Amino acid sequence: MHLPAQTIADIYKERWQIELFFKWVKQNLKIKTFLGTSTNAVMIQVWVALCLYLILAFIRFISKTVHSMREILNWIRINLFSNEILDDYLIPNMTEPIVNPQFALF
Repeated sequence: MHLPAQTIADIYKERWQIELFFKWVKQNLKIKTFLGTSTNAVMIQVWVALCLYLILAFIRFISKTVHSMREILNWIRINLFSNEILDDYLIPNMTEPIVNPQFALF
């Protein structure tokens, strides 16, 4: 009870960002239940989820794609054992000319 109100509000704001991150992890990386009950098993599962999150964020950053991280993750899940190339999905096919709808008026 000795902390000022602004300090408590700042701490809660930081905590809320962590809560939002874990909500995203639960929703997108499918950690709803833990596979093991030991501390080590839980930590391994959380670290793997965090690594996957960072890899997806890095792929999205490098490719400068318009796809969300959820879309990238779903594409990888669907095409995990196929011969599809991720670059083909992330980078639009530029062989077709881009037609501006306003030019179609002329």
